[in-house]
Amino acid sequence: MILKIINAALILVAVFMGFKHGWAMLTGKAEMLEMFAKWNFSKNAVMINGAVTMLASLLILFPKTFVWGNFLMAAGILMILCLQLLIKDVKGAAIEVPFLLLNLVIIYLQHPLKSN
Repeated sequence: MILKIINAALILVAVFMGFKHGWAMLTGKAEMLEMFAKWNFSKNAVMINGAVTMLASLLILFPKTFVWGNFLMAAGILMILCLQLLIKDVKGAAIEVPFLLLNLVIIYLQHPLKSN
C-alpha cells in the first residue's frame, strides 16, 4: 500500500515536471529556445517537442496508456541527454539522468490504479 502511495507521488511529480517543461517549450520560452538552439532546433521543432512532452504527461495518468506515456517521456529525456553529450556538456547531461531514472522507476512500479 505504501509503495502505491509513493509511486502515485512520483507520477504526480513526473506529470508536473513534464507539463511544466512541455508548456515552456510549447509557448517558446526564451530559455528553452536557447537550449534547443544549440542543436539547431527551430522554434517550430521546440514547440512540437513541447506538445509531445505534454501529451506524454497526460498519457502517464491513465493505466491503459501509462507505459506509452512513460516511454515517450523517457525517450524525450534520453534525446536531450544524448544531445547534451554530443556537444560535450556532461553537466547538462547529468542533470537529465534523475528525470530519466524517475520514468524508469515509475514504469517498474507500475500504475497504482492498475488492476492486477
